This record gives sequence, C-alpha cells and structure tokens, in this order.
Amino acid sequence: MQNLEKALELVKNTLARERVYTHAAQVLNFDLETICPPEGMEGQGETIAFLTNQAFRLEKEPAFIEAVETLYAGREVLSEFDRVLAEDQYENLRKSRNITAEQDHEFSLILQKAYVDWLNAKQEADFSGFAPSLEAVRGVQEQQVALRENPQPDAYDELLGDYERGMSSAVVDAAFDRCKERLVPLLARIMKSPKKIRTDFLSRPVSDEAQRKLAERVLELLGYDFTRGALATTEHPFTDGITKNDVRVTTHFYPTMFASSLYSVIHEGGHALFEQNQPAENYDHYIEFRKTSGMHESVSRFYENVIGRSEAFVHALYPIVCECFPEVMADVSERELYEAVNVVQPSLIRTEADEFTYTLHIIIRYEIEKMILHREVEIAGLPEIWNRKYQEYMGVAPSNDAEGILQDVHWSSGFGYFPTYAIGNMYNAMYYHRMREELDVDACVAAGDLAPVNRWMAEHVFARADRRDPLDWIREITGRDFTPDDFLDYLEEKYTKLYEL
Repeated sequence: MQNLEKALELVKNTLARERVYTHAAQVLNFDLETICPPEGMEGQGETIAFLTNQAFRLEKEPAFIEAVETLYAGREVLSEFDRVLAEDQYENLRKSRNITAEQDHEFSLILQKAYVDWLNAKQEADFSGFAPSLEAVRGVQEQQVALRENPQPDAYDELLGDYERGMSSAVVDAAFDRCKERLVPLLARIMKSPKKIRTDFLSRPVSDEAQRKLAERVLELLGYDFTRGALATTEHPFTDGITKNDVRVTTHFYPTMFASSLYSVIHEGGHALFEQNQPAENYDHYIEFRKTSGMHESVSRFYENVIGRSEAFVHALYPIVCECFPEVMADVSERELYEAVNVVQPSLIRTEADEFTYTLHIIIRYEIEKMILHREVEIAGLPEIWNRKYQEYMGVAPSNDAEGILQDVHWSSGFGYFPTYAIGNMYNAMYYHRMREELDVDACVAAGDLAPVNRWMAEHVFARADRRDPLDWIREITGRDFTPDDFLDYLEEKYTKLYEL
C-alpha cells in the first residue's frame, strides 16, 4: 500500500505540472479561435504545439510511467476516483507509450497547420487548399493508431473509442440504419404536409449588439455562471472548459440569422453547464476530461433541442426575444416563434440544420470519414462524394465547397467525432424519458425556472459521467440498454403534431 501511495503522489504531482502547460495552451487556443489576427495564427499555433509537447514530455518520464503501471496493477484497492484515474492514465499510456516527444510535436504542428489551412480554404471556398492538409491529418491518425499497443483491428473503431469509450462502428451502423428506416419516410410525409410555417421574421436584420444581449440573457436563463465563464465570438462556435472556474462559450453572429446564434448559444451553454456542474472531486483527481463526446453532445443538444425548442421554453423565451428585438418581433406571436424554430427544411449547413434532419447530416459525415480512413476514396474526390450524398439524402446540393465539405472544422484534427453528435441525441432522449417520470419538466421550463431540471441533470447525468463508460452510464441513468428508439419516438411524436400529419 505504501508503494501505491507513493505512486499516486508522483502521478498527481506530475499531472499538476502538466495542467499548467495545458492551461496555457488552452487559453492560447481560445485566443487563436476568437481574436487572434490572421497573420498571427500560424505562429500562435506553433506556441500551442510547443506547450502541449512540454506537457506530453512529462508523461514520458520513466518514473511517471512506472508509477502509472504500479497504480494500475493495484487499482482494485484504490478509492473509486483514484481507481478511475489509474485506469485513465494507463489507457493514455497504451496510446502514447510508443510515440516519441519529437513525433508528438510533429503531429501537433501538422494539426495546427491543418486548422489554418481549413480556415483559409473555407474563406476561399476551395477544397483544394485544404486537401493536402487533410491527407496529412489522415497520415497522422494512421501513424498514431499503428503506434498504439493492442489497437482494435479497425482503425476507425480505435479512433471512435477516443471520443466514445466502448462504442463501435457496428453499434453506430445499426443505430443509423434504424434512423434511416424511420426518418426518411417521415421526412417525405412532412415535406408533403400542407401545413405552412412562417419563417420570414427569422431573416430580419439584427445587430451584433442586440444578439449579444439576447445571448447573455439566455445563458442566464439556462443557469450559466458568468462569474466562472465568458462569452466570445468565433468562426465555428465551441465551448472550452479551461479550468474548474473558467468555462468559456462562443457563438457567431449573422446579421440576418439571429436564430443561428440563439441556438448555438443554448447548445454551447449546455456544454458549459456540464462542465460547471461536475463534481469538484473530478478536478482533484485529474479526471475532469473523461466525459465522452457523446455524453457531452447529449447534454448540449438536450438543452438546445429537447428543452430549447420545446413549447415550454419558447413560452419563457418569447418575452426576452421581444425585449431584445422589439422591431423584429412586433408582429410575431409566441406560437409563430415556436413553429419557426422547429421548421423542417432540408439544408446544406449542419450547424443550421433543423432538429429533424440533423441526424442525416451526421450520417453523411460518418460514412465519408470511414471511407477516408479506410482509404476507399481519393482525398481530391471528396467534394463530389459529399455533394452526391447531400443530393441523395436530402435533395439539396452545395454550390461551393464552403457550404459543402469545408463547412466543419472537425477533420482538421482527425476522425471519429461526428457520430457522437447523433449518439448524444439518442442518449438524451433516453434520460429525458426518465426525467419526465420524476419531474414536471414543462411546468418548470415554462415558468423560466430551469433550476429543478439542472439539479436533476447534476444528480443523474453529470455526477458520474467521468467515472463511467457511456453504455454503462446510460444504463445506470435509465435502467435500460442503449437504443435509438426513444429519440425516434420523440421526433415522430413532436413533428407529427407540429405538421398535423
């Protein structure tokens, strides 16, 4: 036991030093994606790569590796939090042991350059400017998987596991096949519905200042703690949980698309609530980043869609929007706002997609990134494949690469993330089903009081997320195995009623 205590102390001391480097790198990365001038981006990326490499080097110290192995071997006698720490660090060791510090730095530089190349290519609406970097990213991912100890036979499953522990492409394939089976015919019925939804007011011009005022009001309504967070603007909205008391959200203001920023703020606010309300012990034991992407997306999309697009939330939201945008909302009723933010319209941009068709956007990306990693397609030919799939799945096609294959930043850092968005929808539909059995959700939300909802989420969804694999986590919350059917039932019930089918 004395050896375990010494090993635990060494591991935590090392991780405390590493946290200093990663904290600095995160702050610089936040700056890079928000206010860094274009000409300064590449140099800033190099500094970030240096800092992350210094953190990586700490994990290569022989004493640290030995301590992790000692902890893992004796993990069964450790407290729950320390056992999870031991398992997490051992898994990191499995992935990184054979990667040298020099290789890690080289990989970081490639990924930092890929982000800059993606941003420039998107601005030029020309995929050819990003294609070489995407090829390089695929090469990095292939090397990283090859260097891991005992990787899964399918490299895609290995990378998917980085974002969603225990998930496999076989499980995702089955869930997505179920989605296509139920959603495609329902979408056809919706598109044939005579029900007309008014949306003209959503394109009325709104100043950035007014949109920022609304964003702040909505974050306050959600329960976001501004004393431990901040709001900024960026090209592609994200949330950054930098430290326990520093969780930042971002959005993007469009002059004639105020609902875009409104719902990106609610989405990112959901991510932030997860970070701000996790147990303090997670930070003490260095496991605060073990939440999977599917877990996180389940929460962000729960607040964005299940809560944020509900009739109850729109009832609470409507007077706030009217106050912030009086001229825009002068002739708009509460019912019209509710219907407009739930309109179903196949479109090109994932982040602007309606709740119903969003899953189809994810399925397209999932299928393509598997093709990329399995080398079933030439990188240069990806825009054509992308455009063809959009035409096939939703009957729309991009007019340029910026509104097509270049719209998302994700592939500049690798593969495996996209399916977690849809998996998250499936998780949250399951725990929303359970929540409604214990709480009058609509009554709380309509009254503008999300505290009971947030408390339920903290107790059931947030509390053990970092200490559970997702399939065990969702089973523990709901008492049932993972299924897409709750999500599909939710969509069918909501949109059958909305479109009077």
